[in-house]
Amino acid sequence: MSKAAIAALVIAAAGLAAGGGYWIGQKRPGGPGSSPSSSGAVAPAAAPAAVTVEAVRVVRASLPQAITAVGSLRSDESVTLRPEVAGRISAIAFAEGQRVQKGALLVRLDSTVNDAEVQQARANTTLAKSKYDRAVDLAKSNFISGQARDEAENNMKVADAALAVAEAKLAKTVIKAPFSGIIGLRQVSLGDYVKEGADLVNLEAIDPLKVDFRVPEVYMKQVRAGQALEISLDAIPERTYAGRVLAINPLVDAAGRAIVIRAQVFNPDTSLRPGMFARVRLITSDRLDALVVPEQALVPLGTEQYVFRVVDGKAQRARVEIGQRGDGRVEIRQGLGPEDVVLVAGQLKVRDGVPVTLARPLTQTAADGVQDGIAPDAAKNGAPGRPPAPGASPAKKG
Repeated sequence: MSKAAIAALVIAAAGLAAGGGYWIGQKRPGGPGSSPSSSGAVAPAAAPAAVTVEAVRVVRASLPQAITAVGSLRSDESVTLRPEVAGRISAIAFAEGQRVQKGALLVRLDSTVNDAEVQQARANTTLAKSKYDRAVDLAKSNFISGQARDEAENNMKVADAALAVAEAKLAKTVIKAPFSGIIGLRQVSLGDYVKEGADLVNLEAIDPLKVDFRVPEVYMKQVRAGQALEISLDAIPERTYAGRVLAINPLVDAAGRAIVIRAQVFNPDTSLRPGMFARVRLITSDRLDALVVPEQALVPLGTEQYVFRVVDGKAQRARVEIGQRGDGRVEIRQGLGPEDVVLVAGQLKVRDGVPVTLARPLTQTAADGVQDGIAPDAAKNGAPGRPPAPGASPAKKG
């Protein structure tokens, strides 16, 4: 190919490149050929969709301040009957498990030897008294010395003491109930020979009962005699029993740094028994104006607690300081005010500033426990309510 042809091809290629650059420049956004609508700012992003949640109002309510503990039931009076003298059992006058009254005969030991000792002591006493009376008459006539009269008087007193000892031993062969209660299971049978101190049977007074429990020493200033409490038992889960603090041990347990408290619980139907495990709820005070929310409103984060408030239709996270808990409610000491609205369901789907829509409109809390924004069945069970029925209109404002 000639040099002239090569030069012509180079010039043609340069012209095509220049024309292409001009065309691209005309079509680029903002370029001379672009339309006015395509030039300028980028279109704004779409607003996030509202999240459906459930919420309640913060209300003022009576909230008892209580301390929870565990303890054991004890008999009001408890004794294991034991003989004070040795002997053979001649009579058992009770049935196991029956109620007995104070002073009722329970066990009798064979008293044959003791009866004989009493008769001997009485005879000696009669003889000693006769000698003393004769000595007094003779002393008045100066037939005996004063010393002889004094010896006769002393012998009479010794005989009286011996008679008292014999009668006391005879009385020890009869064992009676020291107080009213329910007899236990006997450890002996008719005809058994028992020694002093041998276990015969236990006797328990179980109405009322005592309950012993421990609380940490930090509550020392909050507990006092006469405070009300409630106990519940795993063995009888459907009932609670009322009681009162009877006494507080002045000695703090150094091993557990705890205060030992004894309370009294009435047991008229004897359904409670000594030794049962009890859960104690000691009511220390009753706050009438505490701010409370359902426990499911709390969102723990580390060692702190948060809730989501509804402010102008948006979720707003707030740190709170909580107090007592009970019956599915929690006291808010700081971080919320009365009439604030907090989420109780859907917190995991929201964050600060996200628009929210209530699944149910807020209403006044009813006396039967229905909470604002929660279905009745959920309020009773302490769980979030079910989704709204089709066609239900959500509240316009939180």
